Amino acid sequence: MSSADGAGEQLAFIRETVRRAKPRAARGVVPAERQPVARVLVDKGVLSLDQYFDYAVPEAMSADAQPGVRVRVRFGGRVGAHGRREGGSLHDGFIVERRDDSDYAGPLAPLARVLSPEVVLTPRLLRLCRAVADRYAGTLADVLQLAVPPRHAGAEGEPSPRPLPPPADAPAAGSWERYAHGPEFLASLAGGHAPRAVWTALPGPEWPFEIARAVAAALASGRGALAVLPDGRAVARVDAALRAVLGEGRHAVLAADAGPQERYRSWLSVSRGSVHAAIGTRAAVFAPVRDLGLVVVWSDGDSSHSDPNAPYPHVREVALLRAAEEGAAMLLGGVSMTVEAAQLLRSGWARPLAATRETVRRTAPRVRTVTEYDQARDAAAQAARLPSVAWETAREALARGPVLIQVPRRGYAPRLACAQCRTPVRCRACGGPLESPAADAALVCSWCGTEERDWHCLECGSFRLRAQVVGVRRTAEELGKAFPRVPVRTSGRDAVLASVPAAPALVISTPGAEPVAEGPGYAAALLLDGWALLNRPDLRAGEETVRRWLTAAALVRPAGEGGTVVVVAEAAARAVQALVRWDPAGHAGLELDEREELRFPPVSRMAAVTGPPQAVADLLGLLRLPEGADVLGPVPVYQGGGGYGGAKGEPAERALVRVAPGQGAALASALKAAQIARLALRGAETVRIRVDPTDIG
Repeated sequence: MSSADGAGEQLAFIRETVRRAKPRAARGVVPAERQPVARVLVDKGVLSLDQYFDYAVPEAMSADAQPGVRVRVRFGGRVGAHGRREGGSLHDGFIVERRDDSDYAGPLAPLARVLSPEVVLTPRLLRLCRAVADRYAGTLADVLQLAVPPRHAGAEGEPSPRPLPPPADAPAAGSWERYAHGPEFLASLAGGHAPRAVWTALPGPEWPFEIARAVAAALASGRGALAVLPDGRAVARVDAALRAVLGEGRHAVLAADAGPQERYRSWLSVSRGSVHAAIGTRAAVFAPVRDLGLVVVWSDGDSSHSDPNAPYPHVREVALLRAAEEGAAMLLGGVSMTVEAAQLLRSGWARPLAATRETVRRTAPRVRTVTEYDQARDAAAQAARLPSVAWETAREALARGPVLIQVPRRGYAPRLACAQCRTPVRCRACGGPLESPAADAALVCSWCGTEERDWHCLECGSFRLRAQVVGVRRTAEELGKAFPRVPVRTSGRDAVLASVPAAPALVISTPGAEPVAEGPGYAAALLLDGWALLNRPDLRAGEETVRRWLTAAALVRPAGEGGTVVVVAEAAARAVQALVRWDPAGHAGLELDEREELRFPPVSRMAAVTGPPQAVADLLGLLRLPEGADVLGPVPVYQGGGGYGGAKGEPAERALVRVAPGQGAALASALKAAQIARLALRGAETVRIRVDPTDIG
């Protein structure tokens, strides 16, 4: 053995001996007799501090300072001459581990306080949050802010109810009989298996009960279940269905509008194992359901499932990570289908749960198409800003019940389109949407920044553009004049209605705010300004339009009961044809084909980097991307564009970074490393990183 080898081994031995030596606590602290070190995740969402820190456990706190509890620690500062930590500030955190040793050779600062002996961060939840942070180039502390609700001492002091035994029998298939392989899916759940399915739900009021029966089947197998829904109205419908199917006391509702104490009380009932099923909105995807056997995500294309807080995770992706980690079944459902769901089917990861075409025709309303060029023959129709077919449909349907009218919200900003044929205006270089920064300026691609000075429509040759929308308030005024004796109700940003009576009325709603009509449903629905939805500056414009149309149309009675939907849009458009045929799966498949051809997500992985121009340039310069990656831009964005929250008037730019399939982890890792390096070199200018953003426009 050479002297160099011997010296190396000796140095390694010394280092290991020091590392394994009993840790020293600061002076005046009596350390715990057993496992005197607490490894703590400090609640400080800074990328460069995305690691654990060791603290001494005072003997007086040892019994309560267990892994998973909340603590308060002093962070920062320095160790003074007397061995006490001086300066710094107090921060909350979580103990993730108790240890006999520490990697830090100096004296350890003690825990300042155990905030509660309640274990809220289990090893399984910690692993999930770590996986989410890594996927989205974020910090573990930021994810835990989303996953663990704030503490409420009053709720913690209350005992949770005793858990009920699992249901004795699996539920009857009920309306699942309408779907090919529906009863088999429930039987598989009840048998303790983990089937994975993409469910295209039929229109009508049955879907909450179908979710409830799937949850009941998982509970019957002795396992837990979790269902995540886009908003409180959907949660309320599934809550009512679960009470009808399971009875009281078997599930918890985790919704943001419940208030902090009630929500934390419900969360504790799940964490303590008092209930084995939970439903809720976005944050409920992290709910600590024990022995998880089923994860349900309803309407995964809804923008509410995308968290606006760092690191901006999407419910669908967290649910997929969780189902894989815990070996649970997965049910991704909705009346429409996203391209991500279509990709899961195409890859074979999931199987379809859908009804036959005959069943679809029996349950869906009749859909008619009309363009805005169809001039109304009736003066009242002209006053109502409706084509004659739409006006006649509304007048006839009002004799039988309420009529739903969907209009884009006020201020809705559609993508530029040809004024003659409505073809979206796209960049010839990269296929991105073109926008007009000023009335007399050249068109500019919002993805790659290429200017288009001599635009003309490649479809019809027109040089004219269009981008204009009429909102809810004006539509309500015009329709009120056209139907003077009919009540007019509105549902939108100012006030969202949960339901409306079955009596005749005009119900004017923005997309996503449509109330449920009591009784048999709406007699008819009018979907106005379809071009404005289709031409939004968003990669998902077509997919999102189909989702919004189908969501509204699903509230209308079946065609056999006179239910009719009129959509005002070009009949030949792909989205319109998907609505007419009631074929969301076919539309999602075509969208996926197009994404594959153009290398758009979800076929590729993409990240948006938005912030001050110099900060974005610094980050891109530090980025070490995998082979084959490309950068689109940067391009200027409007104030608040790309989700950037800089000061008003502050210039901002956005770059899109795209990598091939299978390189998503490398992309997230590279972005995180570059952000850490940039902050160390340049200071703390805000740059927002969003991996797989859902609103690329």
